[in-house]
Amino acid sequence: MAADRHTYSITGGVPLEGSVTASGAKNAVTKQLVAGLLTDQPCVLHGVPRILEVDLVLGMLAELGTQVTWLGEHSVQVHTPEVRETSLSAMYSGVNRIPILMMGPLLHRRGETIVPLPGGCTIGKRPIDFHLEGLRQMGADIAEHPTSVKVHVDDRLTGAHIDLPFPSVGATENLLLAAVRASGTTVISNAAVEPEIVDLILMLQKMGALITINTDRTIMVEGVRELRGVEHTTIADRIEIASFAAAAIATDGCIEVRGARQEHLVTYLNTLRHIGGDFAETKDGLAFWRARSLTATDVETGVHPGFMTDWQQPLTVLLTQASGTSVVHETIYEDRFGYTEQLRAMGASVDLTTRCLGAVACRFHGRDFQHTAKISGTRRLLGADLVIPDLRAGFGYVLAALVADGTSTISGTRYLERGYEQPVAKLAAVGARITTRPV
Repeated sequence: MAADRHTYSITGGVPLEGSVTASGAKNAVTKQLVAGLLTDQPCVLHGVPRILEVDLVLGMLAELGTQVTWLGEHSVQVHTPEVRETSLSAMYSGVNRIPILMMGPLLHRRGETIVPLPGGCTIGKRPIDFHLEGLRQMGADIAEHPTSVKVHVDDRLTGAHIDLPFPSVGATENLLLAAVRASGTTVISNAAVEPEIVDLILMLQKMGALITINTDRTIMVEGVRELRGVEHTTIADRIEIASFAAAAIATDGCIEVRGARQEHLVTYLNTLRHIGGDFAETKDGLAFWRARSLTATDVETGVHPGFMTDWQQPLTVLLTQASGTSVVHETIYEDRFGYTEQLRAMGASVDLTTRCLGAVACRFHGRDFQHTAKISGTRRLLGADLVIPDLRAGFGYVLAALVADGTSTISGTRYLERGYEQPVAKLAAVGARITTRPV
């Protein structure tokens, strides 16, 4: 991960008003860029955000032999007529999880690959056991090493019935990319069905893939021998949209997010209404504002269509401004509340516990993970020096600074800019008092 380019200085207490345009979804477009490896024909993606994570993925692809051509500010063509390298250099070890998703495409193109083990944000363990077991069932020979995985197949991957123990987004994406050109039919049971996965499937279908999504979380893929090039526009980033919605409500302002789609935010919108926020459809997207005094609520993160784990951090900050006691139960990652320590230093009342929320225990029940937060509001937050520990906590800190009295300085901005396009410019456009200082 590159060093910070700058720090942020934010003075809080200003209602945010105005419009911003949602960028393309990081969690969709990065996987769609990898999907371009499945064909020797050009693939054009529109709505590509200019963020650090996209730069990293394009760098990886270029190393493998992909020709990368920007066709406009947010349109890029990736073309891999020949895969020249089957392994990524050590510089990409531990950077993010994208190399793991390249296994299937590289097996189809070259029959082997060595990819570095994943990294990214420190939010708990993110093992790849489900990925590797699924590929083994499809006929891949896998050798695990301390910092990498070597994968080989003699001829083609073959279809298999893979039952995921948990509807993992990454494992579902990996198996999709492996199955589309495999011999025979692959059935993925207990699959993840997030909007970003559906968008990947839509792109693959345009390329010639045969994929069916059933109502019981089962995805069926009939493998084809070849895929063709494609032109595709990625969906808007529902995490960025939710972040700006929380900012509008927390600061008692009103923000229109152009490109926001209600069907991708149903659970989040219900939660905002419980707290005291509201929304309305506009000609270009959705507008968000505070409809009444904010009140506490209970939230449990889950796989889609549940409350997204990446919505949790801005929501937790928003709940510090709601009267009463709220509970947020994190069921996706076991160690995602570390960022709340700095919120407490700003004056927030956030207590962590290993207990589960409600009568139904989650998969972390009985384990020593502080995965539930109790938030008592309304607490006055004071400006502070904050250090961003991971991508999604980053916007949570920005939101805390926006509602705090005084001025906050935020470092670790490289993490935020992995996933948010031009966050400073967008925040300034809706009235935030934010400036940057070079590091």
